[in-house]
Amino acid sequence: MLDSTTPATRPANPRFSSGPCAKIPHFTLDMLADAPLGRSHRAAIGKSKLARAIDLTRDVLGVPADYRIGIVPGSDTGAVEMAMWTMLGERPVEMLAWESFGEGWVTDAVKQLKLDATVRRADYGRIVDLAQVDFDRDVVFTWNGTTSGVCLPNGDAIPADRAGLTICDATSAAFAMDLPWDKLDVVTFSWQKVLGGEGAHGVLILSPRAVARLESYVPDRPLPKIFRLTKGGKLIEGIFTGETINTPSMLCVEDYIVALEWAQSVGGLDGLITRSQANARVVAEFVNGRDWIENLAADPATASTTSVCLRFTDPRIRDAAAFAKAVAKRLEKEGVALDIGAYRDAPPGLRIWCGSTVETADVAALMPWIDWAFQQELAAQA
Repeated sequence: MLDSTTPATRPANPRFSSGPCAKIPHFTLDMLADAPLGRSHRAAIGKSKLARAIDLTRDVLGVPADYRIGIVPGSDTGAVEMAMWTMLGERPVEMLAWESFGEGWVTDAVKQLKLDATVRRADYGRIVDLAQVDFDRDVVFTWNGTTSGVCLPNGDAIPADRAGLTICDATSAAFAMDLPWDKLDVVTFSWQKVLGGEGAHGVLILSPRAVARLESYVPDRPLPKIFRLTKGGKLIEGIFTGETINTPSMLCVEDYIVALEWAQSVGGLDGLITRSQANARVVAEFVNGRDWIENLAADPATASTTSVCLRFTDPRIRDAAAFAKAVAKRLEKEGVALDIGAYRDAPPGLRIWCGSTVETADVAALMPWIDWAFQQELAAQA
């Protein structure tokens, strides 16, 4: 029987949301004092801040020198749709979906862009068989399923000599997982995920192959102004040096710079990956020691180290959705875990953000509370 005693230790920071995610450790608003508020983003100071954000992104992520990095509107969604609307249609497309955001890109490709698309799907907790994918077509996929807790184990299945483009939504993977840049032509993310930045801004990273597509292919569809990456058949280079398409929040840019500088201070990408893996390992050890809860990922090799999704398996639970919701609510009422219910389209359960801004001690402190909440709710159900 589980110990019904209320745990003595509480997480110092109960924020385990999968987006927007926890701020960097010891964050205070004073850290943003250098933000050029009330100044034009096109003034010298604004351009320099945006350029620094791009340079730091390249440094921390290890983005190759010949890849372009741009800050774009609309969060990760805007970045993905910008790539899809401007590049797809030149050749057949394969859309890979194993969670709700991947399904969103399927909808865009099939119903909005009406592309010649092959759709490959996997149930929550699994990924598609990458050996079946034709990478001579353009391929769109999420690296890490934010709502399903599964991710690509590596980029080995993507051929180096592919003819098509790979468009990768990496929003909950960038800064926490090792992305193989030579296998990825378009990478998108939002800094509100792994680095805990503020919302509404996306990052779009283009390989030379992606730039060549933009400069050689003109889609037969109208493009909104905020999607236009070329002019006169040439890439608008200013977008990738800090001249953003629309007005960014300089406060959010400053916040991103602060987070990137923190990332450098903890060992750069290697340090960030180590922190995230340590957090996920705490949850895995907890789950492995119990027979009433399991990771949603069917294959441990594809289990996410950021958005860790769990489900309750105890046969005494009559209504899985109601039970999981009640456990999450109980934890929130105690102030030990905020926003950890499973995504609305995912199987019922918990989703614990284990990205690098979360302290491992807080994840460890949360685990006994899940034990406690499970037993409390099981007793209440009886």
